[in-house]
Order: sequence, then C-alpha cells, then structure tokens
Amino acid sequence: MTQWFYPFGSAAQEGWTTVIDARTPGWTHTGLRTATLAGGQSRQLPAEEVERIILPLAGSFHVEVPGWSADLTGRQNVFSGPTDTVYVGPCTALELSGHGRVAVASAHATQERPPSYQPATAVPIELRGTGNMSRQVRNFGTPDALDAESIIACEVLTPAGNWSSYPAHKHDHELAGVETELEEIYYFELRTAPGVVAPPERCVPFGYHRTTSSDDRAIDVLVEVHDQDVALVPFGWHGPSMAAPGYDMYYLNVMGGPGRERAWLISDHPDQTWVRTLWPTMDVDPRLPFEHPSQA
Repeated sequence: MTQWFYPFGSAAQEGWTTVIDARTPGWTHTGLRTATLAGGQSRQLPAEEVERIILPLAGSFHVEVPGWSADLTGRQNVFSGPTDTVYVGPCTALELSGHGRVAVASAHATQERPPSYQPATAVPIELRGTGNMSRQVRNFGTPDALDAESIIACEVLTPAGNWSSYPAHKHDHELAGVETELEEIYYFELRTAPGVVAPPERCVPFGYHRTTSSDDRAIDVLVEVHDQDVALVPFGWHGPSMAAPGYDMYYLNVMGGPGRERAWLISDHPDQTWVRTLWPTMDVDPRLPFEHPSQA
C-alpha cells in the first residue's frame, strides 16, 4: 500500500480514529484528526504551533479554550448541509466534547489569533463544473471566508457517477501569481445515493482517487476509496476523484504550505485543461446543491 493512502482505522491513535500530522512520514505542514464521541466524552489538544478548525461531521459539539467557549450545532451528516465551525489560533490548548463524529483540521502557524465562530449560514457555497463534472464546494475555510495564517479548507460533494478534482491540477511550487506550494489532505465519506435501491449486505459505497508526478519526484497513486479513508497529496498532479455510479462522494480538503501567501493558486494538467471548454456547453447537474430536499 502506498504511503500516501490511509484506509479507515490505519491512522488511528490516542483515542482518535484518524491522526495525520508532522509525525506522519513525508508530511510537514497540515494535519487532520477525526474522532467519534458519545455523550460525555471529550478530547484534549495541547497548545502547539498549529491553527485549527473544528468541523462537526455528524452531531453537535462544545469547544472550550482558555477564556472562551462555543457550542457547535453541527448537522445530521456531511450530505445534509454545511455546518458551523470554530477556528482556534496557534499556541492555544482546547477541549472538545459532544456526541457524534468530528474533524479537527490544522496547519502550521505561529501568529496568535483569537478564536472565532462561523455559523453555517455564513459558509460560501460554490457549484463548480457542469454535466458529469459538476460538484459542490463549501468554502468554510478559504481565504475569503476565514481569517487565518496558513490553513485553507473546504468540503467538496460529488454526485454519484461524477468526476471531481478534474481537470487534474497541482500546487507544488511557488510561482508568483500562478501557483502556491500546498500539501493537501483528502478525507472521504461516501453514501448510497438517494433513490438507489441496492441489497444492503452487498452495498459498499466506493470511489477512486488519483495522484501522479508533476516533476522528478516520484508519486503514482490510484486507490479505491471508502468511507473515512484518507489520501495525502504531498506534491504532483491530483485528480480526478471519481464517485462510482450509485454512490455520492464527500471529501474534506485541508491545505497549507511554506509560502507567505495564503492562496489556492493551481496549474491544470496540460493534457486535461481543455475539459474546461466543455463546461459552458452543459448544465450543472440538477442533483446539486445537496441541500435540495431530495438530496438530504
């Protein structure tokens, strides 16, 4: 198995179902923790040189930092709508409690910032691509939506049978005004699409993810992804992420890098950028946005 892919459970430690951080081989700038908590359970994180975003995946949570706290209403699941989030700046310890499944996204940072709360109603929603390249992006942690030092984060939802992160693209060099150097984490959740009738005992939602080399650094990843798997993109062309027919795909992206500019600037794969010319000729997939009652 490639070092850049962690099936669910393979990165579990210290009471967390997933831990990706600077201790992960080949990883430097970003992090992700996920946990499933029952009522009354909690997790603590120490003060470190990282900024963090607490994102409910399913359920509700309470966040406590010295001198400040917030309640997160959360949501039923990642497909049911955006969620409220909490940002905690670097060098700040926190305690997290609640009931459900939660993600803590992080990136290296040193400039102290006060904690902040973002309601679900403030999350910018973007419909990207058209036809079978349509997907929905929730930009809760992008530069336009969140004041932060390094972290860039968003959620992407792809209807069954569609291609996402397409055309393949990269952000692995600092090229002023063209490209920023960013590590990227993909955390996946999948479900059987609404209206699909399938035998429960044989219904295992899945999709695929691809990463290839963009220079002399070797990387070649083509993996079948399942619920709560994690793919890492240290560099290279990444995409497409493909939702198999019958199964909707969600992924949480967490990005950060060494550059001074906090921006998502990308270069398309030269053999695939032409597909953007198709977008004006097709309609956005009518299954989007996922907040439509038929998709909840």
